[in-house]
Amino acid sequence: MSKTLVELAAEIVQSQSSGSKMSGDEIKAALQSTYQTLKSLQDAESCGCGAEDKDAAPIMEPKRSIRKNDIVCLECGQAFKMLTKHLKSHGMTAREYRKKYGFSSRQSLCAKALSDERSAASKERGIHPNLRKSIAERAGKKKKSA
Repeated sequence: MSKTLVELAAEIVQSQSSGSKMSGDEIKAALQSTYQTLKSLQDAESCGCGAEDKDAAPIMEPKRSIRKNDIVCLECGQAFKMLTKHLKSHGMTAREYRKKYGFSSRQSLCAKALSDERSAASKERGIHPNLRKSIAERAGKKKKSA
């Protein structure tokens, strides 16, 4: 259950006042100021007129965002090992992100080192029997259609 703006403002001011001495008037002013700030942030978020501009240029060139040890989110500029879970905070899916920034649908949204690590581990384990069977079936269908 989400808290109201008044409850959030009260918690913030309570935390602030527990760390330093504040008079009654100071607490009241801080509560009003905090509430107004939270309200303006909520209004900006709901109308979509906040600091984010949907048509703004990406943080960097999309091809350069995938680096050896991290991948840079082109929405906010933060670096991660893997981007897919972070995209939820932007209200996007990996498919939407790839489409928006021109990545192929098969492009991994993780750091190159992590991708290479996974690839090596997979090769070490070998091909799963079901995957081997599927590959053989696909190869058989291609031969029949040709």
